[in-house]
Amino acid sequence: MDYLPIFIDLKDRQCVVVGGGEIAARKAALLLKAQAKVTIIAPDIAEPTRQMLADSQWAGRVFWLKAVFDKHHLYQQRIVIAATDDNEVNLAVYRAAKAKSLLVNVADEPELCDFILASILDRSPIVIAVSSGGQSPILARNLRARLETLIPPAYSRLGDLVGRYREAVKVKFSQLAQRRRFWESVLEGPVADHMLAGREALAEQTLQTLIDNTADNALQQGEVYLVGAGPGDPDLLTFKALRLMQQADVVFYDRLVSKEVLALVRREAELVYVGKQRAWHHKRQDEINFLLLEHAKQGRRVLRLKGGDPFIFGRGGEEIATLADNKIPFQVVPGITAASGCASYAGIPLTHRDYSQSCVFVTGQLKEGELDLNWQSLVQPRQTIVVYMGLVGLPELSQQLQAHGMRADMPAALVQQGTTENQKVWISTIAELPELAEREQPVAPTLVIIGEVTRLHNSLSWFNPADQNASIDQ
Repeated sequence: MDYLPIFIDLKDRQCVVVGGGEIAARKAALLLKAQAKVTIIAPDIAEPTRQMLADSQWAGRVFWLKAVFDKHHLYQQRIVIAATDDNEVNLAVYRAAKAKSLLVNVADEPELCDFILASILDRSPIVIAVSSGGQSPILARNLRARLETLIPPAYSRLGDLVGRYREAVKVKFSQLAQRRRFWESVLEGPVADHMLAGREALAEQTLQTLIDNTADNALQQGEVYLVGAGPGDPDLLTFKALRLMQQADVVFYDRLVSKEVLALVRREAELVYVGKQRAWHHKRQDEINFLLLEHAKQGRRVLRLKGGDPFIFGRGGEEIATLADNKIPFQVVPGITAASGCASYAGIPLTHRDYSQSCVFVTGQLKEGELDLNWQSLVQPRQTIVVYMGLVGLPELSQQLQAHGMRADMPAALVQQGTTENQKVWISTIAELPELAEREQPVAPTLVIIGEVTRLHNSLSWFNPADQNASIDQ
């Protein structure tokens, strides 16, 4: 992050804009909207600035100093903006401001800026600023335009309503956690719906009723969210997953949750790593179950974030069974499982009417050093097999499938870290897959896909991460 986004209070603060052209006028207008007092320094001014000076709404707030800039024009102004078409003047403004430790911005010169002016979506009191760090102002404006269509003007009135009742809610609910839960329920419920639909009186009446009738203990109940984080790409999260991730007080996550997904969790939430991997469990499953239970009993909203889908080789059923036994409320949000996500990003359809009419998911985890699978059911015609956690047991997997009738040249694939920038795909055969894995050393998590459909990778592959040369066809 090249710049820290902050909002500065400029009400009745002195600010300076050096320049009389249209760019300077736009900068001055922005400062005036923030209720600053603005002095424009320029020997001459363009028509937009003259109109600004004549506008009665800005009377007593904007002034024109008809002069060439001099360093003595600066004293204790809040911020200084240079927007002339003369580089030497702009540089002089920058040096004078720095000498007095004033915050300065030179238009179109990011290296001469203590701060930059973002592209603003104004739904006051809700204000959203979008910035490219000075690299592409047009891109920032385009993003702002998209947000305009997503956030209607009614959000301004909703913000005003919440502001008017903020103190009443603070009096009613003494604890910060209670207030946060109350406002979340308000902004996701009928109050917001009424306001956005233009029913302002009904929205206010509903809000007052909620304040009067909501009991303290109703906002102290703990709950657990068991959420599937998908195979890695954060764009594959569901809307519900994102909403619950933003409500959590504490987050328990495993090693299959990508850092990009984890970055979408509420910033104030406590993060606890409970990852497990072969032969080493940071937290045993029963410990994880106990942690979820204990934190929920403390009245916290607990997010259990699991890679893929929590009910497909994710032990999600074990975790919520403990909660159900103790009458702890919980929600389960499915995620895109690795088989579906990784196969799609690898260009391998799991079913295809020309190649496969069924698909089966199995776990390749070893049990006492062996794979305990129904081999005969796996070796069926026109079937796709997806093996989770199958790297370690790959030699036995290959040997057993062939021993039970699968032909040695059956196409198979390894998909490493599918849907992420580290995705790699190797195409081989079931007989040669163990040797391929030994040679290439794929990194977990790596999915094994077996079946004729893997032939389609070369023609249907569409996702192009950094490494374009990983796919091979033996």
